[in-house]
Amino acid sequence: MRITRRTKAIAFFITLGVCLVALTIFLNVSWIIFHWRQVVPLVLGIIFFGLLIAGLVVNTIFLVREIRRNEQHDSFLNAVTHELKTPIASIRLYLETLASRNLDEAKRREFYRIMLEDTDRLLGTVEQVLKAGELRHASERQNWQEVQFSNIVREVLALTRVRHNLSQDALRSGGEPAEEITVLGNPEELRTAVFNLLDNAIKYSGAKKNIVVNLLTPDIDSVVLRVHDEGIGIPHNELKRIFKRFYRASNSKTDQVKGTGLGLFIVRSIARRYGGDASAESPGEGQGSTFTIRLPRVYHA
Repeated sequence: MRITRRTKAIAFFITLGVCLVALTIFLNVSWIIFHWRQVVPLVLGIIFFGLLIAGLVVNTIFLVREIRRNEQHDSFLNAVTHELKTPIASIRLYLETLASRNLDEAKRREFYRIMLEDTDRLLGTVEQVLKAGELRHASERQNWQEVQFSNIVREVLALTRVRHNLSQDALRSGGEPAEEITVLGNPEELRTAVFNLLDNAIKYSGAKKNIVVNLLTPDIDSVVLRVHDEGIGIPHNELKRIFKRFYRASNSKTDQVKGTGLGLFIVRSIARRYGGDASAESPGEGQGSTFTIRLPRVYHA
């Protein structure tokens, strides 16, 4: 119902804008016809109607963008609410069970483990929201230093396997240069970017995961981290949108994946802040995806 209302609203504003532009053009043509022998009124009329048409077009575009932005904000709020509510409800349930029943030690330890996982999920959601806000307004290079990017990729790769309980074959390194790769930046932000990229690949890989991580140095001035998965893929018209804040592709497969729509936005924001960029490639739906981060490299001869 909500999507239908928004679609109708967008269609209404587009139709209204087109009608107003058409009416303005008609009036402009009529003005030219009636005043074609009078130079001053003719020129002034053309300028005035031109500005009026441009204003109507800009106003229509602005209204449509605002409607879509509000839709993204609503989707974000729904996603964050779910991401917060689900682990809180789970923790509460296990705490009530522990308080009301006498359980053996093995069962208690299992409950503690599940609750710790739920708190990790809560903390991850909060950190995503905070990091997105920080990056949107960040401009200063705080705590920047020369960082061994190769080590960060290895650390995050190992941590992600443990966190998601994945085997070496499911998430593996496809290769990296023999020499250490150094970049200038904040170690925590770089870890966040790499983790979000791996986490995104895992989420959208389905039940059978086959993710390959490659660290490349195409030239002495840059380093490229490439993450390839054989998951659900990305439609071509979504490739440029998936890095937008709050944006989540909408289809039957992605709707089953929970998230805030901030992970890839954070990845690109960090990469661009460091003078690099992030991009995505995919042959299409059901054919996997490849995500790439390119960063400037600190090269010591």
